Amino acid sequence: MPALVEIQAAAEQLRGRIHRTPLLTSTALDAQFAGGGGELVLKAELFQKTGSFKVRGLLTKLLRLTDDERRRGVVTVSAGNAAGALAWAARDAGIPATVVMAKTAVPAKIDAARAYGATVELVEGDLLAAYDEIRTERSLTGVHPFDDEDVITGHGSLGLELLEDRPEIDTVLVPIGGGGLISGVAVAVKLLKPTIRVIGIEPEQADVVSRSLAAGEPQRLPTARSIADGLAAPICGTRNFPLIQQYVDDVVRVSEDALLQATRLVMSRTKLALEPAAAAPFAALLESSARVAGVTAAVVSGGNLDVAKLAL
Repeated sequence: MPALVEIQAAAEQLRGRIHRTPLLTSTALDAQFAGGGGELVLKAELFQKTGSFKVRGLLTKLLRLTDDERRRGVVTVSAGNAAGALAWAARDAGIPATVVMAKTAVPAKIDAARAYGATVELVEGDLLAAYDEIRTERSLTGVHPFDDEDVITGHGSLGLELLEDRPEIDTVLVPIGGGGLISGVAVAVKLLKPTIRVIGIEPEQADVVSRSLAAGEPQRLPTARSIADGLAAPICGTRNFPLIQQYVDDVVRVSEDALLQATRLVMSRTKLALEPAAAAPFAALLESSARVAGVTAAVVSGGNLDVAKLAL
């Protein structure tokens, strides 16, 4: 488990290299979701470098590589946001980068990884198997997009920022894919404020974390497809899982329809161009009869959306 001092050290390493993203409010969203005295605040990670939170963990990882690991070059596997984040971070650090992506990945995310200078390998079938094969054959340094202690520690910097900016936050709503973001955020905020509640949200069609919690060990899905492509991880990370067990209060699943409705709603009310993965917290609020009490922070995790999926 990352110690609080390690997360704080990672945040210091990242200072000046990435954006400190703002906490935004919306009168319209409060009117829809908050009860009397409740307030919903939005951690706008879509304004982060490369358009998502991913740079926090992946840049932290690259900054901690040995000279030999850097010389060999790095490789990751990604639906898109981790690919762009690694490509950007590697270019900044002068490290050759390769990213393994599905041929069906969002074209804008493929283009972004290439624009940042990465070699993009588009594959069909098992992405993780292709990643392992390419990493081994080319003797590259593997950088897992979420199942990595340095990545988790870097993502914890987001949790620190939340409580530094609004110490009175009572609840944090966090989108879940493989578990990297929520495990880092949960450890950070719980170590700082044990009474805070951390709620994870994942798609019904990519519910590997819910299944893992039910089974008591990390699971793997045969398929994981969702309009929220950034949350469609087929596995729950082995390093993420025990942190989720210990520090996350609840994980809820949301429908594809709710994800789409939530994306449109937040775009309409706030003018934020968020991707469906980032709309997961609002999808959970749409499908719940409960009203936000106290101060609730929703992590708007990214803005690299495929606009074609928003067509009416």
